[in-house]
Amino acid sequence: MAQGMASAQSGGWRSRLAVWRASRGPVAAGFTSAPEPRSIGLFAKGRQLVAGNYLFAGHVVVAPEAGLWDIAPPDMDYAAEMQGFAWLDDLAALGDAAAREKAQVWMQGWITRYGGGKGTGWTPDLTGRRVIRMIHHALFLLNGADRHETERFYATLTVQTRYLARHWPQAAPGLPRFEALTGLVYAGLSLLAMDALIGPAVEALAAEAAREIDEKGGITSRNPEELLEVFTLLNWAARALSESGHQVPAAHVSAIERIAPTLRALRHADGGLARFHGGGKGLEGRLDHALANAGVKPNLPRGMSMGFLRLSGGRTTIIIDTASPPGGAAGRSAHASTLAFEVTSGRRPLIVNCGSGAPFGTEWRLAGRATPSHSVLAIEGTSSSRFGAGQGDVLSDRANVITVRQMETENGDGVHAAHDGWAQTHGLTHARDLALSADGRKIMGADTLIALSQQGRARFEAVLRATQLQGVPFAIRFHLHPDADAALDMGGNAVSIALKSGEIWVFRHDGRARLALEQSVYLEKGRLKPRATKQIVLSAHAAEIETRIGWTLAKAQDTPLAIRDLDREELPVPL
Repeated sequence: MAQGMASAQSGGWRSRLAVWRASRGPVAAGFTSAPEPRSIGLFAKGRQLVAGNYLFAGHVVVAPEAGLWDIAPPDMDYAAEMQGFAWLDDLAALGDAAAREKAQVWMQGWITRYGGGKGTGWTPDLTGRRVIRMIHHALFLLNGADRHETERFYATLTVQTRYLARHWPQAAPGLPRFEALTGLVYAGLSLLAMDALIGPAVEALAAEAAREIDEKGGITSRNPEELLEVFTLLNWAARALSESGHQVPAAHVSAIERIAPTLRALRHADGGLARFHGGGKGLEGRLDHALANAGVKPNLPRGMSMGFLRLSGGRTTIIIDTASPPGGAAGRSAHASTLAFEVTSGRRPLIVNCGSGAPFGTEWRLAGRATPSHSVLAIEGTSSSRFGAGQGDVLSDRANVITVRQMETENGDGVHAAHDGWAQTHGLTHARDLALSADGRKIMGADTLIALSQQGRARFEAVLRATQLQGVPFAIRFHLHPDADAALDMGGNAVSIALKSGEIWVFRHDGRARLALEQSVYLEKGRLKPRATKQIVLSAHAAEIETRIGWTLAKAQDTPLAIRDLDREELPVPL
């Protein structure tokens, strides 16, 4: 690993040759107009950077006396975050003299050390990400800079722009290519004498949007946070084009209009995104800001959005994964989460998935992708979707959703869905029924394991014989948010859950399973380690052709209909 990192850090001759070619030609003498910062950073993280606490990709290096480029990255993800310059957003959010000095010194240091093509940062996506930040925060970076530093700034932007013009097709389809093309559009519009690059870049970005955003506003990775990132990039590019007097292509506008309602459907009552397939809830306020800037008329679609169904009533939202995990290249971060769900009440998450373990290393990454890390039924030892031989980190043996029905009644919304993820291994189909009352105070659920076909029954009976008729062990898990305070109640037959809003929720079941309150984790980007939390677990054995477990999650009777939940603390970035 160390050897691979050293090799990657040294930069290949191809990158140096590409940069040398990009450096041949006149240098842009300035901007066509004063750039405006659009990317949003974190004040607390900016303060930590100034103090010498370098937190990237789940690792922290404390080095108050060292500059950013003196840090030896612990892994490739850490190096990528350094080279992508998103830290500029955080320093600009802090915005004081010390932050500006750090930003200027680190940018000039990058030019000296890596501007000639060395290092891991010379990829189209990282270059696009870096160019966007350098343009957004140009005034911050150039305030007080001398002539030599200013000339170096424009020279490196020119080189990176020409590099993007030649190499953007090498970026992987999806978010990496959107980053590369948006950076190229931005640079073409912002820098003097780069007009010739605008037309081809705008056309390519529109074509990518038409190809990658499906007719219902989704992307193949089914990662809600990644969809938000793509949406944000398309918004930035569209606004930059409009403000400079250029027409935004119809395909570009159409992609924005398709994505907006999908993101609204994937948004919980607290404003955060559902955490599925490697995505987090997104930076606080980022989604609302992006939707407001898009100017798309609010519309909440009925039915599935990017493979998810949303139920809402009163203050409560439920978002359910009702499609197969993505496969192929888009499935490298896919989770075995079919029929898992999350619940939010007002501004407080209640039931969650553990989340992506990618920032915490390989073992956590694999654990976070497994079915038991989601709020769903799991057969012991076997995820509903699995890695295939020779398929690397892609889920190739994927659960297929065989039925989805959304129901609307006078009493509220409901859904019935089933998948065949264990049909080949155990002969069993998992069906989940969920119903949310119109006032949002009660969720009724049932999970069923059933052998549907003759083939399935034969396979299940073979598995049953192998267990000496003990049955197939399974558990239904309900992971709780760390801010929820849970305790066993009613002699161990129920769980009471207190939210910081003052709401009390009570979980009960039909007595056909063993109820336990166990330890769990909440995996959150920006943290050094997983947060401890709890999970409600219903465990049983499937020893019959059909095994059904019923449960309810309801607000306690003395919980008021309306709660003023104003006590929402702003959490600092933890170290």
